[in-house]
Amino acid sequence: MAYREFTYRGYTASQLSSMPMDEFIRLLPSRQRRSLLRGLTPEQRALFERIRKAKTSKGKKVVIRTHCRDMIILPEMIGLTISVHNGKEFVPVEILPEMVGKYLGEFAVTTAKVTHGAPGLKATRSSMFIPLK
Repeated sequence: MAYREFTYRGYTASQLSSMPMDEFIRLLPSRQRRSLLRGLTPEQRALFERIRKAKTSKGKKVVIRTHCRDMIILPEMIGLTISVHNGKEFVPVEILPEMVGKYLGEFAVTTAKVTHGAPGLKATRSSMFIPLK
């Protein structure tokens, strides 16, 4: 089976990264397009400048930490590792071409699966019963 190269709306990752920003914005879904056309917030702008600085530092693997979960993943970010805050800790997110056009927060889940332990002190009468195996 032949390897399929990633495409976003008919463009490869290399074509997307060489494309001017306003042309790329026209390819995005309406919510992301509207958000970028209104301009970046100061937090997003600071993150974007740190991303550009990390791209220019050749050879070093730079991890960028951010609380900016509403930043849209742009083609410039492909290949970077960005640690996104989920409310408790920073979750490292390796940016892949398939993530272009999505939000950073989509890849740092904020809720954990609840696992309950055994009943402890002052447990109710019904929860004290633990069946023997």
